[in-house]
Amino acid sequence: MGQAASAKFTGVGRGTRMAGTTACVAFANRHTLARGRNPPDLPAHPEVAPVSNALRRRLDRAGPLLLTVVAGLAGFSAYFAMYAFRKPFSAATFTDVAGWSFALDYKIALVLAQVAGYALSKLIGVKVISELDPARRARAFIGLILSAWLALLLFAVVPAPWNVFAMFLNGLPLGMIWGIVFGYMEGRRTSEVLGAVVCASFIVSSGAVKTVGKLLMDHAHISPFWMPAAAGAVFLPVAFLSVWVLSALPPPDAADEAARVRRAPMDSTARGRFLADYGPGIALLVLTYVMATALRDFRDNFAAELWANLGYGNGAAIFTASEVPVAVLALLVLGLIIAVKDNARALLVIHAVILAGLVLLGGSTLAFQSGLVGPVTWMILSGAGLYMAYTPFNAMLFDRLIAVSGRVGTAGFLIYLADASGYAGSCALLVWRNFGLPSMRWVQVYVISTYVTSLVGSLLVLAAAAYFYRRSRTARA
Repeated sequence: MGQAASAKFTGVGRGTRMAGTTACVAFANRHTLARGRNPPDLPAHPEVAPVSNALRRRLDRAGPLLLTVVAGLAGFSAYFAMYAFRKPFSAATFTDVAGWSFALDYKIALVLAQVAGYALSKLIGVKVISELDPARRARAFIGLILSAWLALLLFAVVPAPWNVFAMFLNGLPLGMIWGIVFGYMEGRRTSEVLGAVVCASFIVSSGAVKTVGKLLMDHAHISPFWMPAAAGAVFLPVAFLSVWVLSALPPPDAADEAARVRRAPMDSTARGRFLADYGPGIALLVLTYVMATALRDFRDNFAAELWANLGYGNGAAIFTASEVPVAVLALLVLGLIIAVKDNARALLVIHAVILAGLVLLGGSTLAFQSGLVGPVTWMILSGAGLYMAYTPFNAMLFDRLIAVSGRVGTAGFLIYLADASGYAGSCALLVWRNFGLPSMRWVQVYVISTYVTSLVGSLLVLAAAAYFYRRSRTARA
């Protein structure tokens, strides 16, 4: 089914506070209006603009392969650096914390606080990211990263229990970063490859920054409370350099727009129309994503406890060593989706990939419990299956859905709608673990959760695939 059929598919013809986070992005947009629109994605600072303009000219003359490599590496590095401000704290176990006397485990409280800020940021991002002027992305990125780092400094100097709120303030700006980074990637013929590369960053980086955090504690003798800020400081130069390169990328060209539809900000009316037209399918997908996000966050935030239960609690390298194969296995499959040129067919192929990931998730757990594979192999295979199911929601799934719809818009608002819902599921799983299963080992909770996610998630994604398949058949009739 070609582009005309894809268009017909629609069936209808076509800071450290929440206010600070929003203000950072709003400030950038106001300057665009007041000073006149700059060339897309170029920084407004006069001392940076000449260098960035020179890089932009070079990239304008670059071939598709070189441009894809530069964009992919810059996006990978930018999001990798963001994780250094979000995840290192989870390498510490925070046992017997002075000043904490509540029934809720202190580390679970930290995770819940950060996730709450992150989820609230996603809700704000449904509007802000979908309406953000591309010329203001770089400035917004820098402001949000610095806000998150200041919150980590606050976490270090404020005693428990009050420093838990600092983790909320840390998560609040970071939830915007994905939409900013993916905004540079979407709407291109190579969006699957770029999306897969950037998604690889949050698989690999989570383990890598936890390794850095554990090394800082074990060898630099930095306390668990100062370690997150120290790890973030290490990656500040990477964050700034990466976003500078991203800001110099040329926008999608005419061929990109012909293949994937022109991308532009969406107002509330456009977003409402889109949800009204595709509501049932999107709802089924979001429910699948809620389960995948909850399990992925549990595995990620409590990796130290899971590995300790499995007998690998003393090594720092296990965090990274286990995640590199996960990234390779999951993203090799996802990167192949670029071979499917037809957008409607690709949308169904992505559903099949999500389903295969969910089956691998449950199947690998069954193999582990049957003694067919060891703990490291199980963690790698279950991680690969989990990320095969989770990753498409952050990039290629909604990018293809926008392309199928034939409407000018951005995938950002769909990603943020799903993310906001997903982190609510993450909070629910943690509360259930703390109060419903307080004596159960971490690895047992993970085993139960993999089975539930695999079974229920498979049913949901099959229903979503049937919905979109019927829409495509109706469009062809």
